[in-house]
Amino acid sequence: MSVRLFFWLVIFVLPIIQRYMTLIPQKIDFINPFDFRILWNDGHEGFYQSKPLRVECPCAKCVNEFTRERILDPQTIDKDVHPVKMDYVGKYALLIHWSDKHDTGYYTFENLRRLCRCPQCV
Repeated sequence: MSVRLFFWLVIFVLPIIQRYMTLIPQKIDFINPFDFRILWNDGHEGFYQSKPLRVECPCAKCVNEFTRERILDPQTIDKDVHPVKMDYVGKYALLIHWSDKHDTGYYTFENLRRLCRCPQCV
């Protein structure tokens, strides 16, 4: 492989492939009862806080299915809300069971990555 072709692949093609590569959590660790991190298959380490993530729940109880307008009032969420359990939904989402008994929102991996609050993403 020529040097020119190698650099072309690394500079132009690889970023496109990585952008559309399927995101999959490799590891999920709780930092404390309210915060956790996800190590993604592309090497990124995402940081997530419970209340902001709960407020962003994508389920039909929290978001109007037709208009995508948020129905959930963030003020109604307890500041101490936290995940009590997480389940994988196939190879595309996490179902988070929250301490406020809410457990109907599937957080797709792409959506979770968008909601990352690490210094690199904020």
